[in-house]
This record gives sequence, C-alpha cells and structure tokens, in this order.
Amino acid sequence: MGNNGSTRGARKPSGKSAGSASRKKPADGVSRRALLIGGGAVAAAGTAAVLARDRVKRLWWQVPGVEKPRKPGELDYAGATWVAASEANWRRADRPDDFPVDRVIIHVTQGSFDSAVKVFQNPAHQAATHYIVGQDGRVVQMIRELDVAYQAGNRSYNERGVGIEHEGFVDRPKDLTKAMYESSARLTASICARHGIPVDREHIIGHVEVPGTDHTDPGPHWDWDRYMELVRRAATAPTPTPSAKASG
Repeated sequence: MGNNGSTRGARKPSGKSAGSASRKKPADGVSRRALLIGGGAVAAAGTAAVLARDRVKRLWWQVPGVEKPRKPGELDYAGATWVAASEANWRRADRPDDFPVDRVIIHVTQGSFDSAVKVFQNPAHQAATHYIVGQDGRVVQMIRELDVAYQAGNRSYNERGVGIEHEGFVDRPKDLTKAMYESSARLTASICARHGIPVDREHIIGHVEVPGTDHTDPGPHWDWDRYMELVRRAATAPTPTPSAKASG
C-alpha cells in the first residue's frame, strides 16, 4: 500500500506478496529537476554544500515542478463525473513534468461500482485508480491525471500510469458488458491522445501484467482483442473537451 498501493482487484492464488519496483533514479539518487532547484542553495551555502545535497536527496520526491493551474472538481475527461478520492490514496504530482505518462492500466473492482467509489474515498484503503467505469457505461473520475494514484503495487507503474477500474468480478464474464467496453475504450483513447501514448498492448495493460503484482485482474474473461479494436476506433473519433463540472 502507501506509495506502492494496489487497488482491490482479484489476487493471484499463490501466497507470494506484491513486489515494489522502485522508480529508477540517476546514479547519485537525485533527479535532474531536484538538482536544478537545489543548485542555487548549494552554491550560496558554500561549506554547507554537502548538507544541502543530502537534504535534496531525502526530499527529491516532494520537490514540486512548475505547478499547473487546478480547480476543485476539474475533469480530464469530459465524459466523467467528478467524485474525489481520499487524499491518502494518491500523491500530488505535476505529470507529465514530474513523470512521463506512458501506460493505461486496466483493473476490475471485484465488487460493485458504488463499493469501489466508497473504498477509494476511505483513507484507510491506501489505494485508488483515476477512473471507475460502470457496467452501464458511466464514468467517475476520482483523481486527476496530473497526480499519482496508488493503484498498481509498483511505484514506477503508479508514477507512469493512468488507472481505470471496471465494475464487476473477474470470474463473471457477464459483468463485462457492451456498454462498459465501449465507454472504457472511449476513455482510454482520450487518455492516450492527451499523453501521446501508443494504442497497443505494450502501453495498454492489465493489472496482472504489472511487475511484482499479486493481482489477476482484469482476468481471463477480459476480451483484449475486442477492447483494443474499440480503443482504435475511438481514437479516430472527435475527443470530448474537458469541463470543470463537479459532483459528489
């Protein structure tokens, strides 16, 4: 959980626990952006340079970039309704300036739409995705795409991915409805267009494909061929314009 949090989809039957692959950093452990920000202070400090550098190392993940304007309840996808996740279930960031966004991660909730919304609003859950798609095709956005959702059980994939939960259970193929597939495909095509993500299976993946995870979702009944064809079709259609309408 925590920074490596993983959402509530089905887990692999083995007793193996989820791994936590750390995001790769430069050899000295300090990001280029952190060094640029810390550089002036180091130069001014003179003999305190080593102490200043050590402080930057400890705080590298907290250093903000040039923060983008934000409005409460603002949507990245016009087809969604905003319902905020608990701040304990995600980390404020400034993507793609902080981290490149190059994955869409597909999850299945192992529960109802309403229960997924509820647990993502619960700070004790320590995990959430950016979006939830219902069996009826409705979409809720709970975390801005700017920010890092604790979704995958892998820090690097959390930082680089946009997560989409789908209402249902992995062992019930009837839960994967036509309305859900089509709505999710439009959402994924929109995400890919915004971030320049290739529409292919290397970049649109299941939670089960995240290194180190112990989850099995979206499961054996998820029709990847059907889904990817729908995403490709949606990618050629006009993209809805984001709005700032809030709800919930």
